[in-house]
Amino acid sequence: MRAGDVIGSAIRNTFRSKLRTTLTVIAIVIGAFTLTVTSAIGAGVSRYIDDQLGMVGAPNALVVTAAADDGSAGDGPREYDPERSLAGGVNGSPIDIAGMTQADFDAIAGVAGVERVQPISMLAVDYIEAAGSDRFEIAVDPASEAMRFDLAAGSHVADGAERELLLPLPYVEALGFADAADAVGEQVVLGATDAVGTQHEVTAVVSGVAQESLLEPGAESNQALTDALVDVSLTGRTGAAAPAYYAAVAYAAPDVSDEQLQAIKDELVRVGFQGQTVGDQIGMFRAVIDGIVNVLNAFAIIALIAAGFGIVNTLLMSVKERTREIGLMKAMGMGSGRVFGLFTSEAVVIGLLGSAIGAGLAILAGTLVSGALADTLFADLPGLQIMRFELVPVATVMLVVMGIAFLAGTLPARSAARQHPIDALRYE
Repeated sequence: MRAGDVIGSAIRNTFRSKLRTTLTVIAIVIGAFTLTVTSAIGAGVSRYIDDQLGMVGAPNALVVTAAADDGSAGDGPREYDPERSLAGGVNGSPIDIAGMTQADFDAIAGVAGVERVQPISMLAVDYIEAAGSDRFEIAVDPASEAMRFDLAAGSHVADGAERELLLPLPYVEALGFADAADAVGEQVVLGATDAVGTQHEVTAVVSGVAQESLLEPGAESNQALTDALVDVSLTGRTGAAAPAYYAAVAYAAPDVSDEQLQAIKDELVRVGFQGQTVGDQIGMFRAVIDGIVNVLNAFAIIALIAAGFGIVNTLLMSVKERTREIGLMKAMGMGSGRVFGLFTSEAVVIGLLGSAIGAGLAILAGTLVSGALADTLFADLPGLQIMRFELVPVATVMLVVMGIAFLAGTLPARSAARQHPIDALRYE
């Protein structure tokens, strides 16, 4: 019997017992469906995260802050240092954030691989309002290359004499603008309180609107707006007034490798700081998603293993029912290898049928659900396709299922191949 005849016979024999085969295929469909969906979720989220990394932040920029315990664990909280305390708030009351000094910036700049350091000022803003709108709380950070958000409209802030603000998308409607494009070029007012409790108003022009992303964007100010807000915070201070800094951005070479970047991070820890790229921050989301996907994949594999026992049972019953037929085939010259191949082929056909149906249902249902979620639950995260079905992962799932089916079919196939033709022909 040629290979083509073996496969044709395997397909016909698969449907001899339709009910038994159908129940086995259903078990495989469940496992294949789950495995296809979970792999699509992993692919969809990974693609979105990669897209976010591609448009948010320079890969060679690290946001550096003071380490929580001066780089040594288990020594308790940091001892109070007046020079590191950020003065601010109403009437100069201290804010519970460790400030950074010029000595810190010098230490960061001294780390091998760091080419330049950009101090990040702490900007205390009370509210934001537009013409005729209510006042809303807002966090404002100086713009830097470390965070470059995708834009819904307009452009990023630019250096110049005009004070510019990059506005987060959720503030557009709240401030009374029709849409993101309508907000661009409009003037907003920021309220800020000085060291003696007097509130000042600082005006700025909206240069652009930042799209929502995994890293929730705050408002960003250009250097002119940053200087104006810093001047407000210094008003009324006694003694040598200096801006308060809470972090710095350390820039490595544009072509820095992952190994060199890790060496910079390790050296920063050694001298009492911690540095993170945007990729490190978004990587936390990836780790959580990967963990969830792996758990779901484990359940899918369990379902497929259970389906494998179903294949064993189905084919063992088939061997029993076809014992005389096996004896006749062997008496007519079919070797044990061909008999083994016939029954393993039946197992693979069952696996192929179940995996194809399961993957097809997963693609159909997943596409519909993914589209619905993109328009509803994930509408604020444009570009997120929660399930992405790609050829290679789907084909891999089908091959894995067929491989499990083949392994499950080897036991009954071996039993059939070992049948003695005379004993098989006598079997009742």
